[in-house]
Amino acid sequence: MTEPITAERFQEATDGIIRSVSSVIDGKPQAVRSALVALLAEGHLLIEDVPGVGKTVLARAMAASIHARVRRVQFTPDLLPSDVTGVSVFNPGTREFSFTPGAVFANIVIADEINRSSPKTQSALLEAMEERQVTVDGTSHVLPDPFLVVATQNPLEMEGTYPLPEAQRDRFMLRISMGYPDAQAEALMLRQRDTQNPLAALRPVVTIDDVSALIRFARSVHVAPTIEEYAVALAQATRSDPELRLGASPRATLQLVRAAKVWAALDGRSFVIPDDVTDLLEPVFAHRLIASRSASGAHRAGDPVPQILGRIAASVRVPLAVR
Repeated sequence: MTEPITAERFQEATDGIIRSVSSVIDGKPQAVRSALVALLAEGHLLIEDVPGVGKTVLARAMAASIHARVRRVQFTPDLLPSDVTGVSVFNPGTREFSFTPGAVFANIVIADEINRSSPKTQSALLEAMEERQVTVDGTSHVLPDPFLVVATQNPLEMEGTYPLPEAQRDRFMLRISMGYPDAQAEALMLRQRDTQNPLAALRPVVTIDDVSALIRFARSVHVAPTIEEYAVALAQATRSDPELRLGASPRATLQLVRAAKVWAALDGRSFVIPDDVTDLLEPVFAHRLIASRSASGAHRAGDPVPQILGRIAASVRVPLAVR
């Protein structure tokens, strides 16, 4: 892929990635698209659902479709922060310390079942996710570019899980759920995987340089001042809503606009419209918000945050001029 790329080349490359991942993940187009948005918007993806619905498969399929360095870390209670970031080891021959990189030194890091490790180990990813570097013994080490963390977690009510700290959740651009496949997709899965693993057949459809070019193209998508004001108004509304005791951070607002740029580019547009923002409002904001005790008590059937976000979206004025 040559520089600079055109909208047509962007569409061709991203369609290829989506087809590749969708060949393994049947019937989940929104989950596949969200994973691609996180990659091209330079964010990170949190996939939350019960075991066995394809969370890790989605992450591995995305990694296999991109010619990049991939590392998978199984988060367990005995995993140490140094296993993630790396450690300085003393060499008796040279009488010096040398740095041994941890699992985070890759373009795509699959943090599998991240909430089964201790909060201390979970926090080892904080600097890496925000600053694209890790600091060990006072020395900073830059991570590869591009860099994406795809973390999977099980629902908190399941045994052996630890809640992610608020600062950790805030560093994930998007949180999605896979959900159970429909009957047709599950039957197709049984036929496809009876004799072979479909992941083994995946081949990269783009190079790492292609991914970098796609990211640069997505950055160029136009965001009108009225759209920026709309995103800010939505974030401000979450901070003053009486049913929320923790609203969206400024980082959430920034990531909402970045994700909306990629969302627009995937639809073949060079500018963001209000629908791009509202389509992404729940996956970008919901995992960062904390409902008040009264709101949680009034919605005992489930998480009240999506309903609160829906009400907020309906109350904030939608801009008319977007170009």
